[in-house]
Amino acid sequence: MNRLIISLMLATVSIAPLSQAVAAAKQVAITQQVPEVVHYRSAKIDGVDMFYREAGPADGPVVLLLHGFPTSSHMFRNLIPLLADRYHVIAPDYPGFGQSDAPDHTKFAYTFGHYADMLDRLMTQLGAKKYAMYVMDYGAPIGYRLALKHPERVSGLIVQNGNAYEEGLREFWDPIKAYWADDSKEKREALSNLVVIETTKFQYTDGVKDLTRISPDNWVHDQALLDRPGNTDIQLDLFHDYGTNVPLYPQFQAFFRERKPPTLIVWGKNDKIFPEVGAHPYLRDLPDAEMHLLDTGHFALEDKLDEMAPLIRDFLDRKIARH
Repeated sequence: MNRLIISLMLATVSIAPLSQAVAAAKQVAITQQVPEVVHYRSAKIDGVDMFYREAGPADGPVVLLLHGFPTSSHMFRNLIPLLADRYHVIAPDYPGFGQSDAPDHTKFAYTFGHYADMLDRLMTQLGAKKYAMYVMDYGAPIGYRLALKHPERVSGLIVQNGNAYEEGLREFWDPIKAYWADDSKEKREALSNLVVIETTKFQYTDGVKDLTRISPDNWVHDQALLDRPGNTDIQLDLFHDYGTNVPLYPQFQAFFRERKPPTLIVWGKNDKIFPEVGAHPYLRDLPDAEMHLLDTGHFALEDKLDEMAPLIRDFLDRKIARH
């Protein structure tokens, strides 16, 4: 009997630390699952409120996320928390997009050069002296223009369906190229179909195998902003100004060759706007770039985040975190 009592006493003593250890382990697991806090801020740039999402440690390596058309930093809402435990993530909205101001197009220059200048001032305000850039769609020429201004600040590139080579401007661009050559009212109005709900939805759904992965909130959100009074003219101005990026392609390519920034290419290969043929030429100038062609369309983060986030995180941890 005494032996039994002693055994029970010893068991009680050993159970207490064990239960505490289990509780501690559960607490660690819960802590690890807590998402990073995202802050929603605005900065006054050229008299315009420029909205941006910001997360992560202030002293962490900076990752600048540059969105495409017709969306905003909203496209990065799911990626940001997956990077922000280690990286200082900044995702702005260009004027006329998302939550940023949208001045009248007759009083504000909606150009890619102006956007790059404004981003330069924003990053200076935020004290970002070096940054990796995730560029997508419009974000590519804006980011590359920024890189030409400060090539020494670019610590790396993540390229997702963002063009820097003429091979990538295929059939989809023919009506837009016609507008570049002739900015008549007729050619301008012919592009109005690019800002309607059917086209916005197409950009999210075309080339996607499993549509149940795509939230309809995407095109509802984007279209509500496109439908604001005056926004059609803003977008038509930008369609025309996109033509000014093409003559800069040789300079973008020279930047790639000369600076050789670590580069990850994650490209939706079914995209009709920025097709796969626009991805491969990067390897001419960045032969060490890591390329992954994904079985999806234009907005690859919407259905391939589970594939893209580990690739992006691994790339940043290997190539950026130590610098």
